[in-house]
Amino acid sequence: EADMINPLIPIKAKAQLAALKVLLKVVTPPRPLVILGESSSIKLCNNISMLGAKRILIVTDAVLYQLGVTSPIEAELEGKGIKCSVFSDVTPDPTLSVVTQGLHALSRFDADAVLAIGGGSSIDAAKVIACAAANNTKPENLFGVFKAKEHSLPLFVIPTTAGTGSEVTMGAVISDDENHQKSLIIDPKIVPLAVALDPIIMKGMPPSITADTGLDALTHAVEAWVSDMASEESDRYAFASIQMVFKYLLTAYQDGENLEAREAMGLASHYAGLAINKAGIGYVHAIAHQLGALYGVSHGRSNAIVLPHVLDFNNKASAKRLAKLAQALNIVDSNAGVEVACNAFISHTKKLINELNVDMSVPNIDKKDFDKIADSAFTEAHGIYAVPKYMSRREAKLILHAIKNTAKIA
Repeated sequence: EADMINPLIPIKAKAQLAALKVLLKVVTPPRPLVILGESSSIKLCNNISMLGAKRILIVTDAVLYQLGVTSPIEAELEGKGIKCSVFSDVTPDPTLSVVTQGLHALSRFDADAVLAIGGGSSIDAAKVIACAAANNTKPENLFGVFKAKEHSLPLFVIPTTAGTGSEVTMGAVISDDENHQKSLIIDPKIVPLAVALDPIIMKGMPPSITADTGLDALTHAVEAWVSDMASEESDRYAFASIQMVFKYLLTAYQDGENLEAREAMGLASHYAGLAINKAGIGYVHAIAHQLGALYGVSHGRSNAIVLPHVLDFNNKASAKRLAKLAQALNIVDSNAGVEVACNAFISHTKKLINELNVDMSVPNIDKKDFDKIADSAFTEAHGIYAVPKYMSRREAKLILHAIKNTAKIA
């Protein structure tokens, strides 16, 4: 059937996933030093100095640079005798040409270390710049799984958002300049050395970005929780993240100056990143990446839009896992049945999305693109993402039709 997934794909995917699972047991992703709390970004500068960096390329975006977010960091580093150069041309969903420009900037400045200041786009760009430089190769040669031969240049990160967890993951996403198709780099050699989770930096996030990025963290944690590669370790981090998002995200959204909520959301994002290092992500990301590529919807917003639909799709396949979450979070009574508890968790998630006033529409979404979106999502997911249930093209298109007709989650 034209609308059905190729029956050979799950067989191939399962074989590739089995190999990846073995590989992840052998290769444990390194974990960066985490400096947590108010003004931790300044403390990170001392760490950078102690590790011997002399010339550092700061990778960020134009808005943060113009707002002066990087200025106190530059001053602190310069005060410790470290020369700084700022590459501020990172765009949302950074493309290969942006990363290549950053690589040229690093080479011209002769930097021996890289510091990312920003959201997931700046961090992903910095990861690829630092790794390509250390491997003396073009960024595109790193696309795929475990392609780097050498560890990246010393890499440090100050996230300004609380969502991607990119400061701890061994993944990076780079877009094609022409068709905006996203390519993944998965490699433990791109994990940063040290990060600062600084609520002072994060409190500048506007409410809409706070909501979108927070739901990105929730998506990471939930997809790791229901993954077929979930483990005791990934569960520990995923549950902590989910618990913190439900407790603190609405507060951070309503009161951006609340440093306790900002710090907790930074940690929730970080824990979710640790969870996906072990368990991976799923169809929410696979579909959301295509919405970003085709229609320019931000990554966090795309995940927020797709998450409820994929939860509904996984309702039966993930019922026991989601029910366990609902009970652990006290969403339902411990005696509630699996189906009731599972549906309660999904409803709880939809309620949070509504309370955050997320616009669930995708401007200009076109049903003529649905086959392409489905195929691209499957190409991304199958063999890398340990989804709890495989999706047919028809099922993917039903989700896309639902997204097209949805402005708010019921």
